[in-house]
Amino acid sequence: MTRDTNLTRRRFTALTATAALSTALAGCSGSGGDAANAAEADGGDATTAESTAEPTTESGETTGADSGSGGGSAPQFDGWFDNVGNYDGVVDKTGNSTVTVTVGAQANGGAFGFSPAAVRVDSGTTVVWEWNGKGGSHNVAAADGSFESELAGSSGHTFEHTFEEAGTYRYACTPHETLGMKGAVVVE
Repeated sequence: MTRDTNLTRRRFTALTATAALSTALAGCSGSGGDAANAAEADGGDATTAESTAEPTTESGETTGADSGSGGGSAPQFDGWFDNVGNYDGVVDKTGNSTVTVTVGAQANGGAFGFSPAAVRVDSGTTVVWEWNGKGGSHNVAAADGSFESELAGSSGHTFEHTFEEAGTYRYACTPHETLGMKGAVVVE
């Protein structure tokens, strides 16, 4: 009997998803609201990609109506974080011109998280997603299609987007979205 050792990207993703889902189901105990610590990114040369897309919601409307502004009211995520193991509220990073989010943080049964999962920033802030090299290949893709990085797995790889308009911007790692690898940027 021969063994197929050919590992395509599609097969790797399917195997990784199956293993993570098995782990998640074996340890399923409810809401999973624990916040996980993100692994520190290793040093090295960073590969950078940029996005300058127009901000919109999934329905194509301007995102200002979905914003968390207006006297500090809480953003509405409409169930976006229901299966995200490391979501523990919105981390306030207002006042910073650049904010870094770790890609491949420990969450959802493996290195399948963004850390912090949700962040609040001022308009004009650049968010830099930095890969820590864990959990295989990941990407950052806006739920409404307004920005998307390439699929990458190497530590130190970066993708950035400057958020010019107020609103709530949801995003996910396309291959691991069903595992709960999702995040949001709330722009005031």
